[in-house]
Amino acid sequence: GARETFESYYRKQRRKQARLVLQPPSNMHETLDGYRKYFNQIVGFFVVEDHILHTTQGLVNRAYIDELWEMALSKTIAALRTHSSYCSDPSLVLDLKNLIVLFADTLQGYGFPVNQLFDMLLEIQDQYSETLLKKWAGVFRNILDSDNYSPIPVSCEEVYRKIVGQFPFQDAELEKQPFPKKFPFSEFVPKVYSQIKEFIYACLKFSEDLHLSSTEVDDMIRKSTNLLLTRTLSNCLQNVIKRKNVGLTELVQIIINTTHLEKSCKFLEEFITNITNVLPETVHTTKLYGTTTFKDARHAAEEEIYTNLNQKIDQFLQLADYDWMALEPGSRASDYLVDLIGFLRSTFAVFTHLPCPFVLQGKVAQTACMSACKHLSTSLLQLLLEAEVRQLTLGALHQFNLDVEECEQFARSGPVPGFQGDTLQLAFIDLRQV
Repeated sequence: GARETFESYYRKQRRKQARLVLQPPSNMHETLDGYRKYFNQIVGFFVVEDHILHTTQGLVNRAYIDELWEMALSKTIAALRTHSSYCSDPSLVLDLKNLIVLFADTLQGYGFPVNQLFDMLLEIQDQYSETLLKKWAGVFRNILDSDNYSPIPVSCEEVYRKIVGQFPFQDAELEKQPFPKKFPFSEFVPKVYSQIKEFIYACLKFSEDLHLSSTEVDDMIRKSTNLLLTRTLSNCLQNVIKRKNVGLTELVQIIINTTHLEKSCKFLEEFITNITNVLPETVHTTKLYGTTTFKDARHAAEEEIYTNLNQKIDQFLQLADYDWMALEPGSRASDYLVDLIGFLRSTFAVFTHLPCPFVLQGKVAQTACMSACKHLSTSLLQLLLEAEVRQLTLGALHQFNLDVEECEQFARSGPVPGFQGDTLQLAFIDLRQV
């Protein structure tokens, strides 16, 4: 006969039990089992309440259950936000997402509203992207560190087809050449390209079962891929370029590689389109602007080439030891300058023989050569006009003249093809006048 007292007692006790169930263990984020137990407790609690609602009269009612669920939902979401933020392993975040989807779908089957859980999954998706980017930073670093920065040699048709299968490359001229032959790019090109595709697949896995439209999935993949290119891969490439021990041939190879990767971006666009079935011309489609990564890396590598060359020239110039009071000039140009010109000749010969004329015969080799000549000219002029040089003999000037002639002869010899007329000689015109 104490029905009301019992109902009130029952509800009060169950509220206390709900609070216990909703208290997550402190190490829940460490394993999937931690999350699983937590979800099972909550599902168990509400399945029991739902059963009691449908099999008893008045002990619980819909308003009481809805109020309990509202509290449970806010506490669950708060706990998941906190714990998932500790997680740095993308596969654990992915497993957690699958668990949350199961959890939400199960409770939805019992009539509980779960939209907030799906909204929260979109937040976790951003975090999943971050963990993926961290993981791929390591992957790219390993690829770039283990590369030998020289063109890939191919000994037979099988190897050729394997590489062309990994990376979209077509060159009718190379096809015709007999084996053995070389691809213009080094190993890191097909490896990086394959890993970008792996990253796209990993992004796609998260979007499954989230009840998202294909446009939303497409947008999410493109945004994440842009971040992978502009932030993660870009940093890795810039670090390689700025390394102390990176030589000119490696820098030139990076320029070639990034040119090929930039060209391949249209195939990545197609790859995403094939996965999501959202055509690129659809309104609001995010474009892959990550191609700027390869342009930036190329410019950085070019700048590094010019800086490197100038540093080498400076090293040779430190050996310059002019006797400004010499009575007679030597019979030929100074040894240090002959060695310096020899170094420049062999450097530009390396540039010209690389299997990628469209980059090197053109802008990069010419700019590098012009930059080197201007730097050499300015440095020699500074030697002549140094404050310490108070007096000059005609003999010293004649010796200096022999050195300037050596530079002019180098400029006339066309170390790099493609210069118009005497463009390169003009680099030394001020020095000659003085």
